[in-house]
Amino acid sequence: MNETAVEVDPRNAGQLRDWDGEHGAYWAEHAETYEASVARYQPALLAAVDARPGERVLDVGCGSGQLALDVVGRTPGATAVGVDLSSAQLEVARARAGDLPVEFLQADAQVHDFGEAAYDVVASRTGTMFFSDPARAFANLARATRPGGRLALLVWRGIEDNEWLREFMGAIGQVLPLASPPADAPGPFAQSDPDRVRGVIEGAGWEGVTFTAHDEPLWFGPDADRATTFIVGQMVWLFAKLDADGRRRAEANLHDVMAAHQDADGVRLASGAWLVTARRATGT
Repeated sequence: MNETAVEVDPRNAGQLRDWDGEHGAYWAEHAETYEASVARYQPALLAAVDARPGERVLDVGCGSGQLALDVVGRTPGATAVGVDLSSAQLEVARARAGDLPVEFLQADAQVHDFGEAAYDVVASRTGTMFFSDPARAFANLARATRPGGRLALLVWRGIEDNEWLREFMGAIGQVLPLASPPADAPGPFAQSDPDRVRGVIEGAGWEGVTFTAHDEPLWFGPDADRATTFIVGQMVWLFAKLDADGRRRAEANLHDVMAAHQDADGVRLASGAWLVTARRATGT
């Protein structure tokens, strides 16, 4: 963990502890499964990024780096910088990068000085939903983007459109009652409301904000046993609130969900996301 060396918004200190601690280490250890889970969204996101030869791309919340690597791998002359709070995931990203023209930095995109108009495109795959102050973060990213430059984000729609999390939380909720977080709290659904999010993004210096719905199944493993183990590890912070009997019952409930959604290709559950695009305003 490298908390003292990373400048973060004080409101993100808890996220730094989580992502640069055991939670981030788990994501790094299971990077291949995470990438496989959301792989069906990658083509649409790459098309929205629409990187062109020679462009500079900033990947926010890059995790283990797949988006940045795919961008530079398919676009001659393009370069990318990926930023994340998880040093463990960044290590995986650097190992994957080889000789590709991409750099990975541990940084809080909400406050980090990326320079002025240093990038042509800002992109993120499910990374911007965790900003503690979205207005400040999108303004900081706007400053880092040239006038007319592009924004391309993949964020989750509401829980009603995301069977995977609805089913997982329902399985655990039979044992541990779970309250819904506030709509604007950092988390999976923080940017699910287009009207509210459009106002935040436009107020931060972007224009032409669009929301396009995409629906794809998420893949959680080749069978119910391994999918259950994967998600129990991902949600360990919830299971830690339960005694041994509660953990056993919650895990059994989760396994039932996985078994019900297993087919010849593994365990898949439905999901729904917004593909959000915008341009850096030229008159600000």
